[in-house]
Amino acid sequence: MLMLTGLFCAMIWLKRILGAVCLGLLLGGLVHWWIRSRIPPTRIEEVRRRVSPQLSSELRAAGFALGAPIFIRIFKESQETEIWLCQRGASQFRLFRSYTAIFSGKLGPKLAEGDRQAPEGFYRVGSDAMNPESDCHLSFNLGFPNEFDAALGRTGSWIMMHGSDQSVGCFAMTDPVIEKIYILAESALRAGQGKIFVHVFPFRMTETRMKAAMGEKWLPFWENLREGFEIFEKTKVPPLVRVEDQKYFFDR
Repeated sequence: MLMLTGLFCAMIWLKRILGAVCLGLLLGGLVHWWIRSRIPPTRIEEVRRRVSPQLSSELRAAGFALGAPIFIRIFKESQETEIWLCQRGASQFRLFRSYTAIFSGKLGPKLAEGDRQAPEGFYRVGSDAMNPESDCHLSFNLGFPNEFDAALGRTGSWIMMHGSDQSVGCFAMTDPVIEKIYILAESALRAGQGKIFVHVFPFRMTETRMKAAMGEKWLPFWENLREGFEIFEKTKVPPLVRVEDQKYFFDR
């Protein structure tokens, strides 16, 4: 009888202790929620909440989802930025959207820091290039100078794709557009895409346009860029790019 009484008392105390623990957890959760509710969201958190629902709807309508691999092409002459995406399980990319890109300078590569010239070539963007606290709203670094640029002694830094509508060597997309591109790029990297390829061309490198460029100073360079352009046009798969002897080479 004494043993049963002791067990009963122990159960009462255990219930009280567990009740106090649960109450403490509940109060702790409420305090944490209150503190979090008083902290304003970061810029990218606010953008995700505002933009992701509509963007996800647009993606579904086109047969994609957030996190799909992304490939970006820029054409300076027509001021176009193409966003290409790849469906899950597929190897070929399909065009999702085309946006206006504002750039400074003229046709031709970037040569030196401060020349206010936007680059041309083949670039790669990784997670470390993403800047959600950019002075131009949101941005990511294109990776200029790449191995090819460096081999030719070309200099420059902080060449971005960013918000706003002003450029001093970067590609300005306006704030509403960079929000969509940034979320697409960020989601792809989070989903496991190691690097995002960004190909920058002076113009659409068709036979007709290349003939019109005959005699131009940068024609040999552009003919090299055209090799990569044509591979993607034919395969819809971005080629693997390597640099040897100050020239781009492409592996399909």
